[in-house]
Amino acid sequence: MQLVIITGMSGSGKSTVMRVLEDIGFYCIDNLPPLLIPKFVDICEQTGGSLNKVAIAVDIRTGDMFSEVYTTLKGLRKEMHEHLKVIFTEASDEILLRRYKETRRRHPLLEKCNSLPEAIQIEREQLQPLQAISDYYIETSRLSTAQLGEEIREIFLENKTDSMIIKVMSFGFKYGVSTEADLVFDVRCVPNPYYIPELKKHTGCESCVRDYVMSFSQSQELLQKITDLLEFLLPLYIAEGKSQLVVAFGCTGGKHRSVTFAELVGDAIAAKEYRVHKVHRDIAK
Repeated sequence: MQLVIITGMSGSGKSTVMRVLEDIGFYCIDNLPPLLIPKFVDICEQTGGSLNKVAIAVDIRTGDMFSEVYTTLKGLRKEMHEHLKVIFTEASDEILLRRYKETRRRHPLLEKCNSLPEAIQIEREQLQPLQAISDYYIETSRLSTAQLGEEIREIFLENKTDSMIIKVMSFGFKYGVSTEADLVFDVRCVPNPYYIPELKKHTGCESCVRDYVMSFSQSQELLQKITDLLEFLLPLYIAEGKSQLVVAFGCTGGKHRSVTFAELVGDAIAAKEYRVHKVHRDIAK
């Protein structure tokens, strides 16, 4: 049996994650009290395999019962080992405030707090232990619903081994540094195609921009050094049991240099038979 627990900040995209998992064959339950999760697992195991892929959303909406979730998951981890995965979704305070304003939904803790910012802060503090034990940490502040769905499908759609999925992404520093990245490489040190009139409106996904960026010796040397570093690091991360690694490349606008490096490094890693998912966060801005 494969059990996926979805948790994280209210308004950070858990409902989207649940919808995608349901679409790809998971039996999904929303807001199950933590103490009932082990009992439900026992029921699933008695069905003879008819419920072998289950996703359960657990969050602050369970009220006082939520305090049991950490102990419950720690116990399940000892029993299920690699068959239990925890997804933690996160977003910045600014984004969460904006989402609540747009949807006009009430935060689960609002009645106990003086304001929405206070409710978000208290929830963040209560969720900290779960973030620490999560297998997949997804920062959704700048992800569209489609992009979030693509990430979940990339992780769970295929039959998986224990190997790590590597998310290689590009971003623009002018739109904020990626907070979900494990490794960040600043490639603003190489020549910028933005100042070439015929390249300005193109992106690093196109050969004209890529050829320009890589026509410089410093770009070629930087690419080689980054690739060599990752080839050294990736087996070490896997040996430590890491399920997901996010490698981010940043340039000024997230359209030319960072995209070029993300594409080339992603292809180089994939050629080594690692599971790679490429994302260009700011390419359309």
